[in-house]
Amino acid sequence: MTFICRFAPSPTGPLHIGGVRTALFNWLLAKKNKGKYFLRIEDTDKERSKEEFKKQIISSLAWLGIEHDGEEYIQSKNISKHVAIAEELLKKGYAYKCYCSEEEINEQKENCKKKGIPYIYNRKWRDSTDLQIPKDIKPVIRFKCKISGNAIIRDLVQGERNISNSTIEDFVILRKDKSPTYQLSATVDDHEMKITHVIRGDDHMINTFKQKQIYDAMGWEVPNFAHIPLIHSEKGKKLSKRDNASTLQDYIKIGVISDALRNYLLRLGWSYKDKEIFSKQESIDLFDLKGIGKSPSKLDMSRILSLNEHYIKNMNEKELFKLLKIHSEKFGRNIDKSKEDSIIRSISFLKNKAKTLDDIYKNAQYILQENIEISKDDLRLLDNPSKKILNEFLAEFKKIQTISKASLEKLVNELIKKHKTNFKGVGQPLRISLIGSKFGPGIYDIILSLKKEEVVKRISKIQ
Repeated sequence: MTFICRFAPSPTGPLHIGGVRTALFNWLLAKKNKGKYFLRIEDTDKERSKEEFKKQIISSLAWLGIEHDGEEYIQSKNISKHVAIAEELLKKGYAYKCYCSEEEINEQKENCKKKGIPYIYNRKWRDSTDLQIPKDIKPVIRFKCKISGNAIIRDLVQGERNISNSTIEDFVILRKDKSPTYQLSATVDDHEMKITHVIRGDDHMINTFKQKQIYDAMGWEVPNFAHIPLIHSEKGKKLSKRDNASTLQDYIKIGVISDALRNYLLRLGWSYKDKEIFSKQESIDLFDLKGIGKSPSKLDMSRILSLNEHYIKNMNEKELFKLLKIHSEKFGRNIDKSKEDSIIRSISFLKNKAKTLDDIYKNAQYILQENIEISKDDLRLLDNPSKKILNEFLAEFKKIQTISKASLEKLVNELIKKHKTNFKGVGQPLRISLIGSKFGPGIYDIILSLKKEEVVKRISKIQ
């Protein structure tokens, strides 16, 4: 069997991190089994769907390395097919027209609320031989669900699920304006796309029971379903778009590397032995639905940053600079071409303790900025003895033909000896004058990262 999977987001907002993981699992299952993975944009909600969100979804998934086969499938282009299936179900007796007014439906909901029971449409128009069709109400079309017996889903993650058919309401498949609902559109599209496996959140379980009834009524083959537990916030509640770091853009903005985030999402609710770090190819080779747990996973920002730090430390430094440059430009912080060589030369220490690309950019500020600002507290440390050391350093520094760590160490040690001080006594005023703070990279790294004339210019400003 050829595995055909899909991810079907709605372009009504930024891509949620839970959706990203769903896309990843579908993509991995397809690639592991040499199958196909498609992206379906479910844009039938005309009021809320926006082109900007569609573009953001597509570019975000590509950024993460989840690339779909062929062109993206646009659901709104298939509405005529959805409507035709609704009419076919109506003709075959698997659906019926419901003329209940909004007031009637709201009254039914209110009665259920008072009784403390879940709302289920009362099926008033299911057998309507004795009812008079109102002239002023356009009907919806409802699917005629089974009333007796039980429905069974053999889920590839959750195991066998069994519920009473009486608990599934006669759901709407075509609205009053003849637009199809999610239940109908998703089912028809999955059939048309020949989807064999559907991985989605376990909050879709009831949808699966409803959609299976449409499959059975049409005589279509039912896909294999795998419902994965939801992602919870650090507080243990269902993650919502109101939470910080709930969308993919939140991670891109702070400079999380795509490989690190993909690795984190892979391990969020899935495991393979004790392995923690997975290359893209290892993810494909080792992924298996059996490795998915049944309990909700908790989003852990500290773990994401820790993984990101691991990738930053172990990445090729030229590749890391390339990512830094792309990230900076994306958020309007262009790196001046004249500064690029200095940053490339210095990235080996600029990445120290950096958990994100943003951290590296901040660590490089002393290189990027033309004018260094020194705080009042640090200025007070530049007393007369410190200024004397700076002036003597500058005089000797100008004489050095080839600047290296060895030549700098020699000069600093001579000043320590002459002024009967320690390394801090020389290094601290140098660091303050060069980067504007007593905290920062090693003093030799700082000097070697700057051009000779820039070192001279900065120290000369300290009077």
